[in-house]
This record gives sequence, structure tokens and C-alpha cells, in this order.
Amino acid sequence: MIQIEDKLISEDVFSEEFVCNLSKCKGACCVAGDVGAPLDKAETEILDRIFEKVKPYLRPEGVKALEEQGTWAIDPQDGDYVTPMVNGAECAYVIFDEKGVTKCGIEKAYEDGAVDWQKPISCHLYPIRVDEYRTFTAFNYHQWEICNDACILGKELKVPIYKFLKTPLIRKYGEDFYKTLCDAADEWKIEYGS
Repeated sequence: MIQIEDKLISEDVFSEEFVCNLSKCKGACCVAGDVGAPLDKAETEILDRIFEKVKPYLRPEGVKALEEQGTWAIDPQDGDYVTPMVNGAECAYVIFDEKGVTKCGIEKAYEDGAVDWQKPISCHLYPIRVDEYRTFTAFNYHQWEICNDACILGKELKVPIYKFLKTPLIRKYGEDFYKTLCDAADEWKIEYGS
């Protein structure tokens, strides 16, 4: 683990390579799993606030799920906030393009200027999973079989996870943190990299 301020970063964030390959996986991470995307408390309030503006971008079944379950849910296993799901399957905010690739209805609304929030940070930061503890924050690489094509493409393009996630890391933690993270990655490569 590498420590930057109160953040502990798994060395996998530096050593593993990853680039989403939507043409292969079709956005399976928005469909697979037993609960929706992780949310923090502030994001639940944002979802409540923007729902009416996002609603026109969503599929009827997504709107129905959100109207029945609310704009966010609580994971029954651990009590964490998550996005609701449609019939226990895909995230209720999912939309599909003409090729069957999943997209985020919230992000589409953001791209069109309808809302000022892009999407849950857990989605934007994937494959990093961030766990908040009382005295520190942990960054771990979440390996998931459905992302094998992303790992293959990342290796072909030689893009480490922290570089692939530059935009969401800056969105969440700021430019200064990202610069320090890059400096730490450079030092790590000198000492341990190949």
C-alpha cells in the first residue's frame, strides 16, 4: 500500500492496466451484480434533487423502479446506499444505445446540460473501489471477470489504472492529489516496476 495524506492506495492501482472496452463488454458492470452502484450520503440527496430532470432520459422500466423504490436504496446486506435496480437486474438509471451498450441516463442528462452532476462517483472511479474508514480512505482495485476485455485493452495500450481514471480522480480529490498520486506512481515504478 502507498499512503498519500489519509489515503491508502493499493499498488495494483499503479501496476495493473485497464481501459474500458464497451464494444466487448457492452457495459456489463451496470447490469451484473446483486445490488446497484454504491452511493455516499451526499449523492442520495443529489439523486432526489435531480430525478425529475433525469427522468425523461430513462427507460420506462427504470422510471417505474425509481418511482416505486425511490431514487436510491439501501443494500439489505450491509446497509450501504446504492442505486435501485430493475427487477433485481440492471441499475434503474441504465439506458441502452442502438447497439445494446449500456449507458448512464444521468450522464446523458449531464452531457445535454439538463443536470450539473455527471453520475455516481463509484461508477466513474471503477475499477477502483473506495472504502471510507474513520481515520483513512482505502483505494483498492476491484477485479471482476466481466472486465477481462478492459484488462486486455489496458495492457495493449499500456494504460495503468490511475491514468485511465485521471478525470474521476481529479473530480473527487482534486488536481493536487492527482499530481501527488502520479509522483508516487513514478517513484513506485522506479523501485518496483518493470
